[in-house]
Amino acid sequence: MIKRTTLVAPLLTAASLIAQQGLRPPSTPLITHNPYFSIWSNSDDLTASDTVHWTGKPQPITGLVRIDGHPLRFMGRDPRGMPAMLQTARTVTPTHTRYTFTGGGVELNLTFFTPTILSDLDILSRPVTYVSFTVKSIDGGTHNDVSVLVDVSPIIAVNAPGEAVTYSRNQTETQTVLSVGSRDQRVLNRSGDDLRIDWGYFHLSVPSDEESTSAIVRETSVSPNGSFATTGALPKADDMDASPVVGRGDAHLATELLFHTVAGQAATRHILVSYTEGYAIQYLQRNLQPWWQRNGQTVASMLDDAEREMPALEKRATDLDTTLTADLTRIAGVNYANLCILAYRQAWAAHGFVADLNGEPLVFGKENFSNGSIGTVDVLYPASPFFLFFNPVLLEAELRPLMEYTALPNRWRFPFAPHDLGTYPLANGQTYGGGEQTEENQMPVEETGNMLLMIDAVASAEGNAKFAEQYWPKLTQWAEFLKAHGLDPENQLTTDDFAGHVTHNANLALKAIDALEAYADLARLLHKDAEARDYSKTAHAYAARWIELDKEGDHYKLAYDSANTWSQKYNLVWDKVLGYNLFPPSVRESEISFYKTKLNKYGLPLDNRADYTKLDWSIWTATLTSNPADFNAIMDPIALWINETPTRVPLTDWYDTKNGRQIGFQARSVVGGVYIKALADKQLTEKWRARVVPAAKDVAPKSATR
Repeated sequence: MIKRTTLVAPLLTAASLIAQQGLRPPSTPLITHNPYFSIWSNSDDLTASDTVHWTGKPQPITGLVRIDGHPLRFMGRDPRGMPAMLQTARTVTPTHTRYTFTGGGVELNLTFFTPTILSDLDILSRPVTYVSFTVKSIDGGTHNDVSVLVDVSPIIAVNAPGEAVTYSRNQTETQTVLSVGSRDQRVLNRSGDDLRIDWGYFHLSVPSDEESTSAIVRETSVSPNGSFATTGALPKADDMDASPVVGRGDAHLATELLFHTVAGQAATRHILVSYTEGYAIQYLQRNLQPWWQRNGQTVASMLDDAEREMPALEKRATDLDTTLTADLTRIAGVNYANLCILAYRQAWAAHGFVADLNGEPLVFGKENFSNGSIGTVDVLYPASPFFLFFNPVLLEAELRPLMEYTALPNRWRFPFAPHDLGTYPLANGQTYGGGEQTEENQMPVEETGNMLLMIDAVASAEGNAKFAEQYWPKLTQWAEFLKAHGLDPENQLTTDDFAGHVTHNANLALKAIDALEAYADLARLLHKDAEARDYSKTAHAYAARWIELDKEGDHYKLAYDSANTWSQKYNLVWDKVLGYNLFPPSVRESEISFYKTKLNKYGLPLDNRADYTKLDWSIWTATLTSNPADFNAIMDPIALWINETPTRVPLTDWYDTKNGRQIGFQARSVVGGVYIKALADKQLTEKWRARVVPAAKDVAPKSATR
């Protein structure tokens, strides 16, 4: 660990060393698809801890290798007493996680590959991760008995130990598939945050052309790990008609991949792991299928497609990894690129992706490790740069269910935008604060500004305002609300609700002012010239007034009436990114200069009230500057924090800037907000949007299937 006792120049040196030595993820993504199928390693060495769900609950996948009769462990802590291979490397790219191990004269390369290709909706929705094993001799000798075991606990298919499960074995055209799922299959039966799925089925698939054996084995007889370690083979499979209880004599899914003789030439085998649930989201009382199932594709057919397409997908994803990493490094340096790489799979894995009954794509984010809300507007807002940069179709697919909800008669009755659509996975109406019943504890200016800004950002990305046009009366109502309440917000919550209510909040006012210009921009695109002129005039007038109200010497205050205060003005970033130009560059420049005097070891505090910060907002704030040195002044302490934080969880966005500890939140989609810097680079953004195929109008099937 690199230790520094002073800031600024020494801190930059430490961050530069991190860039040279490589990234240490607080938690390493292994299998990342959606809020229920999301598995991580919370230690540097893959053998130092068992794999876990993003919530931290155990979901053990164990990996053993047998070399010349000697068993070694390369994944998971169990079985205890078995020696571990030496881990010599770990690398994370946008779509791959790779480990290298040595032991017994053999090198083992382990790769988790999830083809999170945001330009391809069908591949993006397919719930398959490829796990590959490559072995070769590194001692100059020939090893005549090499095999690899993968052992999966059935707890991966239930919410908690104690739930009964059932098993099956099937043969598709290309592979043998072992499956496990809850016995009761209570589809979409409940909502909440710290929950795992208890319907659908986990699948462990082995291609038919691989030399392997597979079994479903009760631990009450002999564990697959123990049998493999002592005999080099799996025990005989148990009767699969039984329904053992997870945690009490449970059976495991296990497969043994046979390499036989291993010499200097590398040999590779792979398996597929997947999770299928039939129905993934309930939206306005309608149970919706995952996008990949919209035309009635079967699980077997999906797995066969995944196996056949693996070589082509590997090539596409490797190109994505290489090109994206190079682009991010070029625009903002290695430290920024590393942060974006960590954010990539995490940002998407906090979403469910389904087809509406008319065949349209719908995306629903989960507010992980908070209150479990679904479709949270002020979570989608910070995550939006991720979608805007790679594929605005996905942002539109997340905005649509919110807009349809607000259009329902006798449901959302308020003149401002809602906070959420319910609690994941049930999107049946707002549950946060007062829900649909009261204005108490709502976020009226926050969510209204968020929606108008995101809808204008979609219009900017797509080159038209067709989406906005469908909901114009509602958008007009919201613009009128901000015109009346946005310049000087009353006492209310913001997205940073953990900080409490604030009156005359300057950063919130910035959002409202930018959102008024967003509405004006949409009006221009729709040839509503009078409205465009009126609201743009108001936005410019409010911007000038904001400067008068909030200026305090060399910076701007937390709130208009709060002397000797300051805060990150991250909402100002849209004035730059969307080209509104409401505020003179001097506002941004003076704020950045002031922020550099407030840096702590691990970053810039959110405001003067506490030492904690928000990761997403810090990068938004850093993007206010066009000076690389100023950007790095905020970015480099974050890079140091990533490598030194003592909290080993999927990337948190809320942490203490002095000791680096997590305050709250983890595995949230808001980390997608770090792509705001990339989004601000117009040329780079257009390059990545050019990869988006098909376009929004082409994604719906010719005939939707229930």
